[in-house]
Amino acid sequence: MPKDVKEINRPPQMNKKISAIFLAILAATFYAVSTPLSKLLLQNVTPTFMASFLYFGAGIGIGIVYLFTPKAVKDQSEKLTKKDLPYTLGMILLDIAAPIFLMLGLSSATAANVSLLNNFEIVVTSIIALVIFKEAISARLWFAIVLITAASMVLSFQDLSSLQFSTGSLFVLAACLCWGLENNCTRKISGKSTYEIVILKGLFSGLGSLIISFVISEKMPQIKYVLFALLLGFVAYGLSIFVYIRAQKELGAAKTSAYYAVAPFIGALLSFVILHEALTDTFVAALVIMIAGTALVVMDTLILHHKHLHTHVTTYTHDGTTHNHIIEHSHVHNHMANCSNHQHKHNL
Repeated sequence: MPKDVKEINRPPQMNKKISAIFLAILAATFYAVSTPLSKLLLQNVTPTFMASFLYFGAGIGIGIVYLFTPKAVKDQSEKLTKKDLPYTLGMILLDIAAPIFLMLGLSSATAANVSLLNNFEIVVTSIIALVIFKEAISARLWFAIVLITAASMVLSFQDLSSLQFSTGSLFVLAACLCWGLENNCTRKISGKSTYEIVILKGLFSGLGSLIISFVISEKMPQIKYVLFALLLGFVAYGLSIFVYIRAQKELGAAKTSAYYAVAPFIGALLSFVILHEALTDTFVAALVIMIAGTALVVMDTLILHHKHLHTHVTTYTHDGTTHNHIIEHSHVHNHMANCSNHQHKHNL
């Protein structure tokens, strides 16, 4: 084994990796709390207002974090330019629609079902990346997509005997579709300032949902529920992103995303604990299928990352933002390994 590869595994580096793994799982946990706690808040906050406050909480919260961030760290990333405008607008518009659909789904579906259905976002993101951006998908990931889709269909049927779809589940799947498109828009600008992206995403997506809620004459909730929703948005959306990126700097995007895949299962567990939802046979069947599909996604991601780490002496990391899910590094990489700068070219 080359000397440089051995150095990657020295104890200090291993300690950093363990810390980064903890941060990645912490990020998943922060995001997971959004489903059961949003379900509780929806008893006093209408869906569109709820979506607005969640994103406002993320944008305002990360904006405050930015104010206390050292100037040297702020200046490390390139700012967004006019060339990034189409992807930025697409990201914001889709982030207006997605949480509204999700909150509408949560209003009528169980929080546990919604948590698991969030994994369908992996499927949508993968298919869009394949069709639009021509990214390759491995046989393992295709099988995972089939399993996750099957589990999502089981969760979406309100009555399996009559094959009647659950309206709430359809709204959640619509949210996953929007976030799948948003993931691909965000990926095109993910090399730019993370703070800028998250602040823009939070404030403008929150504003868009707020305008819609006034247009459709939703009732303004009491201020205490607004504050709770803002705080939840900061933790579940904003802080989750912030911790995720810290983990990503050490682990790289692919491996961090793999650990982040535990979020739906944490969300389902919290739903049973916090909301005391009933454990149905349908949910258990879907859970088993979903675990198998997600395990394949994680394996696909970690194996690809492992191959890269041991093939090349020089390691690399990528910047990323919210919803950088499992398939981000499942596409083909062309490496110029004999170049001193280790060029990294995506087939997009």
